[in-house]
Amino acid sequence: MTDVFIGLDLGTGGVRAIAVDLQGQAIAQATSSYPLLTPQPGWTEQNPADWLEASLEALLALTQKLNSHKIVALGLSGQMHGMVPLDADGTVIRPAILWNDQRTGKAVEIIEKAISRQELIARTGNPAITGFQLPKIVWLRNEEPQAYTRMQQVLLPKDYLGYMLTGELVTEPSDASGIGCLNLAQKQWDADILKAINISPVLFPAIVESTAIAGKLKPTIAERTGLPAGLPVIAGGGDNAAAAIGLGISSSNLNLGSLSIGTSGVIFVPCDRPIPDPEGRVHLFCHADGGYHLLGVTLAAGGALRWYRDTFAPQTTFTDLMAVAELSQPGARGVLFLPHLAGERSPHLDPDTRGAWVNLSLAHTQADVVRAVLEGVAFSLRAALEIIKPIAPVHQLLATGGGARSHTWLQILADVLQAELIAPQAEEGAAYGAAILAMVGVGAYPNLEAAFKILPQESKVVQPQVNPLYETAFERYSLLYESLKPVR
Repeated sequence: MTDVFIGLDLGTGGVRAIAVDLQGQAIAQATSSYPLLTPQPGWTEQNPADWLEASLEALLALTQKLNSHKIVALGLSGQMHGMVPLDADGTVIRPAILWNDQRTGKAVEIIEKAISRQELIARTGNPAITGFQLPKIVWLRNEEPQAYTRMQQVLLPKDYLGYMLTGELVTEPSDASGIGCLNLAQKQWDADILKAINISPVLFPAIVESTAIAGKLKPTIAERTGLPAGLPVIAGGGDNAAAAIGLGISSSNLNLGSLSIGTSGVIFVPCDRPIPDPEGRVHLFCHADGGYHLLGVTLAAGGALRWYRDTFAPQTTFTDLMAVAELSQPGARGVLFLPHLAGERSPHLDPDTRGAWVNLSLAHTQADVVRAVLEGVAFSLRAALEIIKPIAPVHQLLATGGGARSHTWLQILADVLQAELIAPQAEEGAAYGAAILAMVGVGAYPNLEAAFKILPQESKVVQPQVNPLYETAFERYSLLYESLKPVR
């Protein structure tokens, strides 16, 4: 029987399970979805029971495709920053509050009054941010005190799933560093921060390595899923870190990062030391390989193009939109687009900023407007990369996500970022990375560097071209945020 390793990624829209053999080939996969709850404007929640049920469904569907394979281990990945509060019996107290929830503005102010923004950045790599878990805990204490009093443990989404699969309460550094109270240098909960805001460190689970065995699969779960009882469950990684592992991005190769163009745009750059941007304009988290990584996020990347298509050209395919954009020219004949349709993460950390087209005239066409959207996303990502490069210089980026399937957009991104973009022939995402972590966790490979050798090597390379029009346009783009910043 062929050995296979399962990766399970708990996303915002659904869960994905994938089986990978020792040669790195994806053998089978299964998915299952669950609803997103929006009880008030700016609030996003999900029921952890829905996560568990969907995960069991996906795992059962997967195992039914693996009759001739031996399942050796299961690795976890998932959406970061969410809050799952448990009582003394391990029962969920209220729906989980998710990474993109924006209710915690006052809680962020409370945290930064208790401990300065500069101190938070120096210790945790980030300021207090509305989406992180720590402000959610402060919000719960202030707004739902009865629930807070009941809470005896708080978990991240994937770690809750691990708890339900194994009965063990653990987390790992790549996900834990997105809570807001992990001391990055020590990779332990920062007692000084928690003392300053009067939160007990016992609320948080023990921290193990990303490749550590978090626990063994419970017999009741094995019966539901067809997996073997006692199967090792590997701690895994947050979704961005796990996806980077699946691409072979390591803290031992600081020249290679990644660029993901999905609904959001994410630049992931590994580093070997915890050196944050002093102003906290980009994130600094632990990587799942034991090192660290810087993260720049544009909230509306592919999401900006989808918004344009759905609003102004609903009958047009994305392929046709790219062909329309090619009818314009670099610089979009002077049209600029600010892609802050959902607020912005890097470098502004401003949920209230909004998007705009600028410099339109009667002479401009749909081609100019569409190209401006593509270039505006590229400029937004460059604004983050300009902050990252002095800390962690990077010259090559593995380009993934739906937007990376367009050569037009890839060339724009390469030219604006002035980075070599490498488009892999295949990408399997965070679930695949979780399976790679599982291989190392049970000793199928001695370390991640050995496991990376099995990853597919074929790829398409897009070389950057120097275009003065982009340099001029980026300088003008850089002035837009302050010019259009909403009055508070």
